[in-house]
Amino acid sequence: MSLDYHLSNTENMFILVVTSLLQEVLAVAGVALDPCSAYISLNEPWRNTDYHINQLSGVPLCDSHVSGEWYRFTGMAGDAMPTFCISENHCGTHAPIWLNGSHPQPHEGIVTLPVCASFNDNCCHWNTSVDVKACTGGYFVYRLPRPSVCFHVYCGHFYDICDEVDCTGPRCPESDCRCAPGTVLGPDRQTCLDVNECEKNNGGCAEVCVNTKGSRRCECGLGRVLDDDGHNCRETAGCHVKNGGCSHGCSSLLDSYKCNCPRGLELGEDKHTCQVPVQCDPSSIIVSVPKDLVGGLELSLSNSSCRGVSNGTHINLSFSLKTCGTVVEVTDDKIVGTNLVTGLPRNSPGSNRDLIVRTSKLVLPVTCEFPREYHVSDEYQASLHSSALELAGHSEGIFPFSLELFKNAEFSEPYRTPPQLHLHDSLFFGVEPKERVDGLSAVVESCFATPGPKADQALKYYLIKDGCISDETVTQYSSKDQLSKHYKVPVFKFIGKDNRVSKRGMLGGSWQMCVCVALGLWRTIQ
Repeated sequence: MSLDYHLSNTENMFILVVTSLLQEVLAVAGVALDPCSAYISLNEPWRNTDYHINQLSGVPLCDSHVSGEWYRFTGMAGDAMPTFCISENHCGTHAPIWLNGSHPQPHEGIVTLPVCASFNDNCCHWNTSVDVKACTGGYFVYRLPRPSVCFHVYCGHFYDICDEVDCTGPRCPESDCRCAPGTVLGPDRQTCLDVNECEKNNGGCAEVCVNTKGSRRCECGLGRVLDDDGHNCRETAGCHVKNGGCSHGCSSLLDSYKCNCPRGLELGEDKHTCQVPVQCDPSSIIVSVPKDLVGGLELSLSNSSCRGVSNGTHINLSFSLKTCGTVVEVTDDKIVGTNLVTGLPRNSPGSNRDLIVRTSKLVLPVTCEFPREYHVSDEYQASLHSSALELAGHSEGIFPFSLELFKNAEFSEPYRTPPQLHLHDSLFFGVEPKERVDGLSAVVESCFATPGPKADQALKYYLIKDGCISDETVTQYSSKDQLSKHYKVPVFKFIGKDNRVSKRGMLGGSWQMCVCVALGLWRTIQ
């Protein structure tokens, strides 16, 4: 049995929903769908690499509807994804996405390849990976994840057709189809696909190799320039060579140079890039853009209803991980929240609200990173840490958690002062987040007590270890959501010179103890 449904994203939503349901039903029934016969067509003309953003009749486009399904490029969108760097402001958007690797052959099955988005003169300003399969019909299908920020579009490209050369003689095939240097014949035996020269020995480049159409070029990191051999890099001599690698100002010193920033911006850790100040907190991320950079532009976030507010010197934009179109992604060691600040000309009073704007004048990706592991105790609560936003980078913050001691199993009324308890009394405690974000859950990896008020003592008595309860007297309660964790344990005390744990008698005298919890954050499986 085979199911053939080649869908265009211009078809109505009902068909897409039915398609999704059919996939789920067949998956449950144990029928594996071949993506070569079960894909969605991407056929928009603006998706092609030759389509410049200035050809649009509206704002730059975005692949926010792409959701991890299998897709094929058809029609005026092109034959396949380009495997070479595409300049920004093409494919109908600011940051076009291209395949940073060679297309597979049919016998290789499904392979995973990196993709890059070009922006701010950086061919790989943003990157992720996609699954690709070469189909026996001579075309390719791609499993495309949703981009983390808007104004990213997956590009299509029309590849050249090979030149058919007649051959004479007994050993000649019926025809010989040849491709130009830097390209290779595709699985359809007529399309000439680009060869990614960077895949072999980094293209001979000492640092960065960028694949281009039919060739490749070498690039160097900040503060360095390409040597005369076109492969190696050397330190920048000063401000007279590519502005010293500085993103903004460059000042010459006696035997060196330094980068500097306009008022309102800060020099980043690389000492070359100027950053817009940002404060990262899960409940309130604040971006402050100097008015000198804004001019007469109106700033907004991915959700255009979230607009900037002026305080006289800066335009401030405030949002959270749950508002204004922020995209939240969970990686192995951190939680990443991404949004995009864009600036468009203001509509003057009495002007036509349908003013056509083809190019955004200011585009600032905002990325806040939060670690997934935290330690909290009744003597300590993590303090807020933030750093400045890189114009083309990210900032860092934390998810604040607190360890609370509660009066009863309702876990609604915490103690405001140290409680007076006896041995065998029940001690109710829990971990509570300051900000609740849908799709995330907390896992308590360890919980231990120490005989003194500090958590860093050598002696520890574990109640929970490696994610499992290690004391049989500990009881876990169900919580109101997956970020809160609630427990009960009978009161105990460290006694004797060896600080053994005792669960009998009365607590008397000047007794102190610290309870510390280590937890991690995970994405909830829907």
